[in-house]
Amino acid sequence: MRIPTIPLSRSLKQALMTSADALMLFMSLGFSLALLDGDAFGQGQRIYGYFTLATALSIVFFARLGLYRIVLLYMGLQAGFLILQAVTFATALLAATYILTSSAATADFSVLLIFWMTSLLLMGGSRFFVKVLLQGLIQNFRPKEPIIIYGAGSSGMQLVVALQNGDQYLPVAFVDDGRSMIGSSVHGIRVYSPNSLYELIETYSVRQILLAIPSATHAERKEILNRLEHLPIHVKTVPDLFDMVSGKVGVDEIRDIDIEDLLGRDIVPPDPQLLGACITGQAVMVTGAGGSIGSELCRQIVTIDPSRLVILDTFEYGLYAIEAELREKLKSVGGGENISIVALLGSVCNRALMENTIKTFGVETVYHVAAYKQVPLVEKNIVEGAQNNIFGTLISAQVSEDFGVKNFVLISTDKAVRPTNFMGATKRFAEQVLQAMAQRASNTRFSMVRFGNVLGSSGSVVPLFRRQISTGGPITVTHPEVTRYFMTVQEAAQLVIQAGSMAKGGDVFVLDMNEPIRIVDLAKKMVHLMGYDVKDENAYRGDIAIEYTGLRPGEKLYEELLIGESVTGTEHPKIMRAEEDFLVWEELQNLLSRLQLACKEMTLTEIRAILLEAVDGFEPKEEISDPLWDIQSDMAAEASLGVDAMTDTGGGESAKVTRLFKE
Repeated sequence: MRIPTIPLSRSLKQALMTSADALMLFMSLGFSLALLDGDAFGQGQRIYGYFTLATALSIVFFARLGLYRIVLLYMGLQAGFLILQAVTFATALLAATYILTSSAATADFSVLLIFWMTSLLLMGGSRFFVKVLLQGLIQNFRPKEPIIIYGAGSSGMQLVVALQNGDQYLPVAFVDDGRSMIGSSVHGIRVYSPNSLYELIETYSVRQILLAIPSATHAERKEILNRLEHLPIHVKTVPDLFDMVSGKVGVDEIRDIDIEDLLGRDIVPPDPQLLGACITGQAVMVTGAGGSIGSELCRQIVTIDPSRLVILDTFEYGLYAIEAELREKLKSVGGGENISIVALLGSVCNRALMENTIKTFGVETVYHVAAYKQVPLVEKNIVEGAQNNIFGTLISAQVSEDFGVKNFVLISTDKAVRPTNFMGATKRFAEQVLQAMAQRASNTRFSMVRFGNVLGSSGSVVPLFRRQISTGGPITVTHPEVTRYFMTVQEAAQLVIQAGSMAKGGDVFVLDMNEPIRIVDLAKKMVHLMGYDVKDENAYRGDIAIEYTGLRPGEKLYEELLIGESVTGTEHPKIMRAEEDFLVWEELQNLLSRLQLACKEMTLTEIRAILLEAVDGFEPKEEISDPLWDIQSDMAAEASLGVDAMTDTGGGESAKVTRLFKE
């Protein structure tokens, strides 16, 4: 609802305020004189004549001070200081008047102190009274939602002021873990113990609680969220402290709980030396730059001062978006004009493109992110999965070696460990390509970084769950026992850069992902913290149901990060180096030749057989589900029944598909 305002111009309002101030100054003088028997100056009514001039000068000073530019509704502590300065100036002018109108015999300096206190009370008190009155009128015209603020520190104090002056939320209580704060009052709002939360929720009919603890670690936030999880309340949070300090967001910009808060994962500050070793002053190339991991790598790389950043992707819009973002970012960074951004549209399978790109731009470091990663899609597109993930890596690595690239870092996945799907098998095959190449004498340092699921990446369950909850459910989970590792995309990119700097050649780096989490537990936590109950066999009156859809083709219940048991630490606490067996180049070369022929002829059974031979632990859980395989199988079945599909003179579908395979 729109709040009606007084139909007066700004100048007229200021005129009324100046008149009120002048009147209050005279009232303060009159009160001071009356309190001291009315003739403290010994000059009768002469004082009022002189004080008229002093008041006029005071009003001019008040205006210059900015006292009349303050909007009373949003008046804060700073306004109080201005009023203090204004009253002190008026008292100084009264002291001058005192000297002109009094004699030594009748002088009583206490009148100045009484005037100062009375003026401060009238001018300051009247303004704060009007502010409280306006806030009360606003609440009557525009009812606010009652909320509880968790955290009575500096952020909580700023938040309550912002919300009190806003039109959406009404803070009714603070909750804080600090015992020294409990029982005190902050901006008129009492601070309670977390043990009082349930009672406060019932008393004030609160549906939301805001976390104002931006400086807390993720582990501390996780502990708090665990306590709040079972309360019938929607938990939201204020932005990170860094974002508020940097001016990116305001303290009153609340949002839903981040998944990293639920995981309780604290990020180790990056080592500046490791970050810059392969980037600063060098020409860097990122393949697959339009994806979630590739784009985050680009964002971080441009902050480490490369001489040039070459970004490559087949995804046109993704490439366009990250290029525009990077160019905008460089405008606001000192020295950004010295960094060249080159955006190229193309595939890593195009050898000529890769050769010309690396040679022309003098690329020194390659972060190879380009890959097909969606397990169900690769299961149905085996040829393209093998072409892009295996041969794209092979071509990129060979060209890098041929043209003197110093560092080549492959972004791998935990699905490469004892894979049950074609995507994981192709990624493990790609790892072996680099391991075998590194074993030979090479001036290029090949390495790979293996980690689990990245929060916020394309296909992530978190935004899916949030959308499903906001629409009333149900939440879809493949299996009640599905467990995954999680990491933020920002941390993953940081660790990838640092791991690549520690490479010696053929290194398999494994990122510390902490403890895995069951996907269904993650879903339940999100439901509870968004203020709902899970609907299951034990809670028929719940709000959001969880439905199990069954494992997707090639999907595992549990993911692993290590093939063997041999793993050593590095100079970074979150990065480990795995020692794993792999095929030598001679063996691998033969398999690559066979695989290339099988992909060209689209012989899916041969591709499967080669991957089974090359990738240790590959145990596909499903039969081939590629649509091309389905058509081939149908054709074979028809042929076995004596149906000659090759002589279909009607130009049917079978003939079309057969020609496709022959080509």
